Amino acid sequence: MKPGVYTALITPFNQDGTIDYGALRELVEFQIQEGITGLVPVGTTGESPTVSHEENLKIIEEVVKQAAGRVPIIAGTGSNCTQEAIDMTKRAKDIGADASLQVAPYYNKPNQEGFYKHFTSIADTCQLPIVIYNIPGRTGKNIETNTILKLASHPNIVAVKEASGNLSQIMDIIREAPADFTILSGDDNITYPFITLGGHGVISVASNLIPGTMTKFISAALAGDIKTAKAEHYRLLPLFKNLFIDTNPIPIKFAMSLLKNLNIRETYRLPLCPLSQEKKETVKNTLKELKII
Repeated sequence: MKPGVYTALITPFNQDGTIDYGALRELVEFQIQEGITGLVPVGTTGESPTVSHEENLKIIEEVVKQAAGRVPIIAGTGSNCTQEAIDMTKRAKDIGADASLQVAPYYNKPNQEGFYKHFTSIADTCQLPIVIYNIPGRTGKNIETNTILKLASHPNIVAVKEASGNLSQIMDIIREAPADFTILSGDDNITYPFITLGGHGVISVASNLIPGTMTKFISAALAGDIKTAKAEHYRLLPLFKNLFIDTNPIPIKFAMSLLKNLNIRETYRLPLCPLSQEKKETVKNTLKELKII
């Protein structure tokens, strides 16, 4: 996979909670025009738990159509049911996705052998490159270093989105992984140190809002321009933190509803609901300080 910034796309909703495909297409075009490396629809940030399977696939289809081959599309088709993940991934391939994001099975919390068999079953069955998504804060279980390294040897498992927040684990993966295995940060907040340690980029929440800025920041870090990247990291750090002032994607959707160039509503599906007024003011003040709005 190409190093860089992949946006974990939000899913825009209409006021009645239906998916706003027009706003989704506008968002995809905005991302591409701003130079983003690739797009990741229907991950956590895309509110995947509350879209139906058919909506999930329709979102992927709309993103693929709008992108029209200009950037790679990594489709969120993961599940805690292995067969369901296989079925969804096969359908995403038929739609035209370039790869699949596969979250660690959540709630049923498999052991490490279970993780290995889950991901390799998908990789063996679906002829679509697989990006493993390790986010123990949401799934309740960490995919351990040895398991990730074992999976990295599979020819169809090409990358990991590492959101454990454990820099020791991240360094071990970077040190031991095959040269052709892509290691992406799953947390904007630590992407700068992640890249300086040898990582290859980020699947980003913030790039929904500032794709051009994130692209320049990550390009500088990947090029070894530490002075520029470090300055940008600390300049953007308040934004990275405040986009997680509440459960993702609540803050990023609110922030994007303030943009004048896109028609994004502050609309969610339950059980997600809007920010408190106090938190809204915190996010808004950060956007003003950074001259985003």
